[in-house]
Amino acid sequence: MAEMTVSAKSRSETGSSASRRLRRGGMVPGIVYGGSGGSLSVTVDPKDLFKLLRSHAGRNTILSLDIEGAGTDNVILKDWQVDPVKESILHADFQRIAMDQMLRVTVPITIHGTAYGVKTEGGLLEVVAREVDVECLPADIPDEFVYDVTALRMNESVRISDLTVLQGVQILADADQVIVHVVSVKDETAGEAEEGEGVSEAAGEEPEIIAKGKKDEEDGE
Repeated sequence: MAEMTVSAKSRSETGSSASRRLRRGGMVPGIVYGGSGGSLSVTVDPKDLFKLLRSHAGRNTILSLDIEGAGTDNVILKDWQVDPVKESILHADFQRIAMDQMLRVTVPITIHGTAYGVKTEGGLLEVVAREVDVECLPADIPDEFVYDVTALRMNESVRISDLTVLQGVQILADADQVIVHVVSVKDETAGEAEEGEGVSEAAGEEPEIIAKGKKDEEDGE
């Protein structure tokens, strides 16, 4: 069942010039695709999109897209473009879904707590992955995966296999992929000195340090 209703209007004019005119008029151009229907160009109110993105389920909220003159479709917000300066939404892509068919979506990973290895052992907490792709029925889409790192010690890590996954949800990532780990200050400093070090092969991007403990008093001895 759809969690939110968003009104839209179909549009016949496409292209960059038409999209700019729509934005100047306070609307966001978009496209609806997938399912049994063809692609349909639409316009939506940016206020509805911001409301959607700020909701608990965020981008994975199941929408009832009410298109004036074209009926209603169950959709999810598959992608969107944002102006990097004004932070306004430039374009939105909606994917039609069927409640009885599996689909793939991206689910955020939320880290809670202060790791023991940071608080007591002076380590650094590095987040390697903040989201993961899953496959499930629309009604089973998780809002997020939450992991408490309070007990995590120096040189310990949390992997995909450590996440709590409800029945009917399949994670589309290697079970051994590291999500977050605690490393020593020495290891981090040495890694930064070598080109390419500190980049996660699994995530394809540099890990983010989100917590740093006090320097070990015995460091350097």
